Amino acid sequence: MMKKPIIALAVLVIAGGLGVWYHLTHRHALQPAIAQLPPPASAGPPSILHPVPASGQAGTQAAPLPALNDSDAAIRGALGELIGTAAVRNFLVSPGLIRRIVVTVDNLLRDKAPSDKLPVVAAAGTFLAQGDDQHAMLDPQNYARYTPMVAVIGKLDMHALANVYFHFYPLFQSAYEGLGYPNSYFNDRLIKVIDSMLATPQPTGPIELVRPNVLYQYADPALEARPAGQKLLIRMGPDNAAQIKKKLSELRAALTAAPLKR
Repeated sequence: MMKKPIIALAVLVIAGGLGVWYHLTHRHALQPAIAQLPPPASAGPPSILHPVPASGQAGTQAAPLPALNDSDAAIRGALGELIGTAAVRNFLVSPGLIRRIVVTVDNLLRDKAPSDKLPVVAAAGTFLAQGDDQHAMLDPQNYARYTPMVAVIGKLDMHALANVYFHFYPLFQSAYEGLGYPNSYFNDRLIKVIDSMLATPQPTGPIELVRPNVLYQYADPALEARPAGQKLLIRMGPDNAAQIKKKLSELRAALTAAPLKR
């Protein structure tokens, strides 16, 4: 009965670089928004490493793209054809869905990702830790919270998802430039995020935590210093992380090759 809502979350988990996991593990406390720091300005067009296929940006029968500020209905409709309109209505956050995805992706290479910018609604569940604030461990029971969703993600067609992304890509690029990256290419940033997450190490043994303020942190400074995206995968547990990495590999392949038309 819950298959379509879970798929809705799963699609945006992938499209938004797994930003929802950050929200799930920190939903017990409010978080300040992360200031967006633009890079130093540079002259000239972006240097593109992973161009989006021109044929994928707009098919011969595709409707013209709306303006970014008016794009919610169009992309929600496209995702509705992929995952179901009820799931889109119940789980995707508007206004500004494309901007939310772009902000989430961009911040997964940073120390933190702002939970108030996620493209999906808050999911049920509470982050679990064993011990007290100063001597705690990540509770392995957390992993089971993610297993049903990860199982559905494992069945997603990454080529179909990539085709939706390719069609709307000019709007993703526009949103990225609006963050302060006029000479950068969003698809390159997305691929860089995916590569970073694929390189996530998997700690062996208990994962120790500390709670110096409101939120838990990894006690190991090397883990805490890792990008937000990598820390998210570590929280999910080794089995779930392995499944997500597999799907991220498929998504990377779909994003760096001509879209597969079905």
